[in-house]
Amino acid sequence: MSFINFTTREISCKIVYYGPGLSGKTTNLHWIYNHTESDRKGKLISLATETERTLFFDFLPLALGKIEGFGVRFHLYTVPGQVFYAASRKLILKGVDGIVFTADSQIERMEANMESMDDLRQNLEEHGYDIRNIPLTIQYNKRDLPNVAPLEEMNRHLNPMNGEWFEAVAFYGTGVYETLKDVAKKVLKDLRKAR
Repeated sequence: MSFINFTTREISCKIVYYGPGLSGKTTNLHWIYNHTESDRKGKLISLATETERTLFFDFLPLALGKIEGFGVRFHLYTVPGQVFYAASRKLILKGVDGIVFTADSQIERMEANMESMDDLRQNLEEHGYDIRNIPLTIQYNKRDLPNVAPLEEMNRHLNPMNGEWFEAVAFYGTGVYETLKDVAKKVLKDLRKAR
């Protein structure tokens, strides 16, 4: 749910990168941060363990345009993908405006992707959201690896609603901005409808 600050004339929207552990959620945010002009971004906060996995979230406020004279700021978060951080994932989804589901394209990670998508669906329901009605973009990451699942299989298992999806190699920035632009466009469209 977007937050409107009438004093600063700013609308804040929350986009959450969701997916299994090590699928590239944090890599997406690091790439966006490193390739965004300094006057268009805030401070990147990253909480990681020794193995570079995000424990709680990455937060990157990113200013993108205006709606009816209000500046729009996107707050980008990631969730920890590890199974034992279920409570953190649920908490981070509270008040979400849009979601990027980051899937690991490796064949052996398909089950983890499917479990994470089911987890997303359940957590959204607990917050009163329907996955079919929330801005959602799917990113098939790590497409540069030799053991990736065919796109048809990825879509069959992870995209039964036939929503927007992008191939990506987040480490190199391939598909990263395209994914963010797509989900941001959907969030803005919902905002305009609500006004």
